[in-house]
Amino acid sequence: MPGAEAIRIRVDDLRGPEIQALLEEHLRDMRSISPPESVHALDLDALRRPEITFWTAWAAGELVGCGALKMHDASHGEIKSMRVSGRRRRTGAGRAMLLHIVDEARRRGLSRLSLETGSQPEFAPARQLYASMGFAECGPFAGYNLDPNSVFMTRPLR
Repeated sequence: MPGAEAIRIRVDDLRGPEIQALLEEHLRDMRSISPPESVHALDLDALRRPEITFWTAWAAGELVGCGALKMHDASHGEIKSMRVSGRRRRTGAGRAMLLHIVDEARRRGLSRLSLETGSQPEFAPARQLYASMGFAECGPFAGYNLDPNSVFMTRPLR
């Protein structure tokens, strides 16, 4: 059964064809759902910036998902590029990645972790996952603007 294997999460350099394909799929999906001015997903070059740590999740040798932590300052981080492959949705891969990022943010001493996701129905499962992990809606942060296509969420870590 897909998803039954142990999930291993590792820092990724974004050079492998599997992650490039998953991120291209992610960007295509975001652009098909949201208007261009409301797509905040990062491309490969943006994800390679020094303030971003990027991870991939693997099970039985297969890429099952990804996620990143962007450091805004010493106390505030942002979750970026959370994605689970279509075959692995609702198998725990997203929750595993989210737990990993929250744990890493705590390890780094951050006091707050935030994210931006879509307001459209397609994003409801993601919003439910974030809410189940203690994230609550908030206003725009870190240069984002109020946008009817965006939902901003945050949670304290201390």
